[in-house]
Amino acid sequence: MALKAQVGQKIMNEVIKQKKTGSSGVQWRILVVDKLAMRMVSACCKMHDISAQGITLVEDINKKREPLPTMEAIYLITPCNSSVQKLIEDFSNPTRTSYKVAHVYFTEACPDELFKELCHSLVAKRIKTLKEINIAFIPYEEQHVLTTECIHACTQPVCPEELFNELCKSLAAKKIKTLKEINIAFLPYESQVFSLDSAETFACFYNASFSNLRTANMERIAEQIATLCATLGEYPSVRYRSDFDRNLELAHMVQQKLDAYKADEPTMGEGPEKARSQLLILDRGFDCVSPLLHELTLQAMAYDLLDIENDVYRFEASAGVQKEVLLDENDDLWVDLRHQHIAVVSQNVTKNLKKFTESKRMPQGDKQSMRDLSQMIKKMPQYQKELSKYATHLQLAEDCMKRYQGNVDKLCKVEQDLAMGTDAEGERIKDQMKNITPILLDQTVHHLDKLRIIALYVISKNGISEENLNRLVHHAQISPDDKQTIVNMANLGINIVVDGGNRKKLYTVQRKERITEQTYQMSRWTPVMKDIMEDAIEDKLDSKHFPFLAGRAASSGYHAPTSARYGHWHKDKGSQTIKNVPRLIVFVVGGVCFSEIRCAYEVTNALKNWEVIIGSSHIITPKSFLDDLSKLHI
Repeated sequence: MALKAQVGQKIMNEVIKQKKTGSSGVQWRILVVDKLAMRMVSACCKMHDISAQGITLVEDINKKREPLPTMEAIYLITPCNSSVQKLIEDFSNPTRTSYKVAHVYFTEACPDELFKELCHSLVAKRIKTLKEINIAFIPYEEQHVLTTECIHACTQPVCPEELFNELCKSLAAKKIKTLKEINIAFLPYESQVFSLDSAETFACFYNASFSNLRTANMERIAEQIATLCATLGEYPSVRYRSDFDRNLELAHMVQQKLDAYKADEPTMGEGPEKARSQLLILDRGFDCVSPLLHELTLQAMAYDLLDIENDVYRFEASAGVQKEVLLDENDDLWVDLRHQHIAVVSQNVTKNLKKFTESKRMPQGDKQSMRDLSQMIKKMPQYQKELSKYATHLQLAEDCMKRYQGNVDKLCKVEQDLAMGTDAEGERIKDQMKNITPILLDQTVHHLDKLRIIALYVISKNGISEENLNRLVHHAQISPDDKQTIVNMANLGINIVVDGGNRKKLYTVQRKERITEQTYQMSRWTPVMKDIMEDAIEDKLDSKHFPFLAGRAASSGYHAPTSARYGHWHKDKGSQTIKNVPRLIVFVVGGVCFSEIRCAYEVTNALKNWEVIIGSSHIITPKSFLDDLSKLHI
């Protein structure tokens, strides 16, 4: 089952759905959410499904809200200080509370101090349901903002012993009827992609001046990763890239969180296929080339070259009329096209459009234009939705090609030569400076594109001298801040500014030969991620540089003790469906780019008997990657 669908089903079954209460009908309720919960629900659930379960209004806990003291409220919130304080404020006036009662669902385990404060507040007397649902990741593709309902959710609790005992003593007095943790603290971005919605992780992990925040951030993302595994029913073997020290620390944290979930749910990861599942933790320094290149497959290209924010593509549909379209997996044409090379996208859209118009016996010419489509929509409004979809993707491809033909085409050749070290004929390039100097001197080339070229050159040389870097910066006429952005890449563990032969020895993954007659010259580079994924699945990944975590129990034979406090009362998991194949779950600390996301689908489709799930602290584009790097000043 796709990641987003699985998370949506869990939220609906364990949190949103009303329990039948006889013939009284639907009980209308308010759903109160914070930022993470709103994005999570919006991405994974449909508004009409939530409304059908009695959610009449969805409210942001951080905004001023109209009190509705006769209605019950479901709070789906992160157990952080700001959200819990807002919850307490809603019931701070005993004579005028915001809602009749509160059904509180935490996305993950609530810290002891915060929980005690909640128990001792006035709101405790109004809490009818208190659960921790443990969903700390976000399905990245956001749909429509929803309304809500009382949350009655549960599974895999990780409540500290002292805290649980204190809670038990106060259950009757404080009217708490249920305590559950749902374990979903991530955002499913696509069917095989997740985000932790934690862009700040980049600075925490790679900036030495943020070391005081690092441990707390790593604990947080470790919990989020563990909730992903719990949601998927996986107890994977944990491995990590050993060439960056902090990966080991994060791997240990994740293993501890996984062990806690396994202790409460011994069936997690059981079965011969599941026993082969792996979780691989990578730092962003394993491949800095892929996030910098101009990619020419549709999704990566569009997000790089066009102003797409929150997955919304804006364009002029007709004279003076602006249109907004959400690029997500509800659009089957987008799913078909997103990983295709731009050279064939328009052709395939037109081909699909021709099939559609023929099936509906609609008049058509040899070549459909945007104007033709507009006329067809007016004449046959019953097919407006389908025809608009084709029009959108024709326009998207056209916008990408305009940008490509403007300046990007000449950049792509130089970038591919730098990344590959060879030209299109496979000949090794002896003097890359001859290729890059004209680009750097060209005043029509954007400074960020020059920055990408210089960064790629430095990586291709495994570091250069300060003198040579200054020369490149001078040619490009970029600012001292831009130069610092390049220097900051050293924080990712790669060689940037080096003196003489003083370079760290870096391990590089053995690359596979993938260039064939069908390979586009401007798309010769394959992300390192693809080789790593294939090697991990085929058990060919270098065990010295990508070791398994030492000391963990073998998945196939490990049976953790059942939680003494919780027993098996939380066993009801609804109709959750787990795909019976081993999974490779790849997590990149500090951002994953769209070309690497594409690799997860390509490897899954090629192998069939494995599923690859990929995720990161956040999704990055070349521009956002450079922006992250620019903030790594020590």
